[in-house]
Amino acid sequence: MTDPLFTPFAVGGMELPNRVVMAPMGQGKAPGGMPDPGYADYFARRAQGGVGLIISGATAVNHPAAAFDENEPHFHGAALAEWGRAVAAVHAAGGRIMPQLAHAGLQGLAPVAPPWSGIGPSAVWMPAATLGADAGPERIEGQPMTLADIESVVAAFAQAARDAVALGFDGIEIHGAHGFLIDQFLWPHTNRRPDHYGQDRARFAAEIVAACRAVVGPGFPISFRFSQFKMTDYAARVAQTPEELEALVRPLVDAGVDLFDCSLRRFWRPEFAGSAMNLAGWIRKLGGRPTVAGGGIGLAKTAMEYGQEGIYATVAESSLAHLDDVRERIVRGEFDLIALGRSILGDAAWAAKVREGAHDTLQPYRPEVLIGLN
Repeated sequence: MTDPLFTPFAVGGMELPNRVVMAPMGQGKAPGGMPDPGYADYFARRAQGGVGLIISGATAVNHPAAAFDENEPHFHGAALAEWGRAVAAVHAAGGRIMPQLAHAGLQGLAPVAPPWSGIGPSAVWMPAATLGADAGPERIEGQPMTLADIESVVAAFAQAARDAVALGFDGIEIHGAHGFLIDQFLWPHTNRRPDHYGQDRARFAAEIVAACRAVVGPGFPISFRFSQFKMTDYAARVAQTPEELEALVRPLVDAGVDLFDCSLRRFWRPEFAGSAMNLAGWIRKLGGRPTVAGGGIGLAKTAMEYGQEGIYATVAESSLAHLDDVRERIVRGEFDLIALGRSILGDAAWAAKVREGAHDTLQPYRPEVLIGLN
C-alpha cells in the first residue's frame, strides 16, 4: 500500500512529489535585511532530504515598517539576489520553494522593539510576548493606519509577488497568521476600525491576495498562512464559530488563495465543539481549498506541548507514534499536506528517512541548530 505521506499532490500549476512541507521558520540570520549566504545551502539540504515543498521564514516586503526586527530577511532590494541563489540551489536539488511574504505591523514591537515605528489597523497592541493564556492589558502604539497606508502595504505585497515570479519561485505564501499585520486586521481585538476594513475584517487580506493574483497570473500558487493563536497570546481566536471562520475564509478564496497553511500548535486538537476536525479540516471544508496542517508532527508527544518554559531550548526527541493518525486524516480528506518545523530543523533528511523506513536514524531537534543555518 502506498504511504499517503508520499503520494504526489498538485497546487495550482505546481506538482509536489509528496505531502511533506518544511514549515516557515525564521532564523534571524539576516543583519540589516540581507539573508546570510548560508540560506541557499540550508534550504537545499532540506530539498535533498526529500521535502516536497519548502516555505521560507517570514521575509519583509518593501515597506518601512514591514520587518519584525533588524535580523529579518527582506524581500526587496539587494536581498533579492540572495533569494535568487536560494531558488537555484533548491531547484538543483530537485525541490520546490515559496517565499513567505510578510509585514509585522505592531508585532514588531514585541519582544524587542525595532528602531522604526510599527503600524496596525487600530494602533491597539499588547505587552511583550507571554506564553500564558492572558497576554495582559492592551496598549496604544501610534495612530491607526490611513487608507494611504493600506494602499502602500497592498502595493508592497504585489511587488514582492512580482519579484518572486521573476526569481523563479514555485509560488508565494502570504503571512496572515501569528499576530502579524494581516492577522491584526482579521482579529477583532486589534481591529476596531469604524470603516469598511473593520466591518469586513477579511477585506485587507483579500485585497492583498487579489493584488498578488493580478500580478502572478492564474496558474501561480498562492498560499495563505492562517492561525487562531498569536505569538503574544496563545488563547487568541479570530473566529469563535465555523460561521465566523467561513466569513473570513471565503473572501480569501474568492480573491485567489490556492492553499491554506494552517498553524495549529497541536495538529490533533479539535477546533470547534461537536467535531474532531482541526482548524485545517474546517478551513478545507468551508473554503474548498487544500490545506496544510502542522503542529508537533514528528516529535515525541512530551515535546509537542508548546508553551512550556524553555521548550525551544530543550532537545525534542523524534517520534513517529502519531504518524498513522496523520495518514488517516489525509486519507479521509481532513487536510492534504503536513508541515514540520523542529523535526526538519533537527534532521534535514526526515522525509527521506521516513519514506525509506530508516526510523532509527532520525535525529532529534537540538537547540544548537538555531545558532547557525544547519
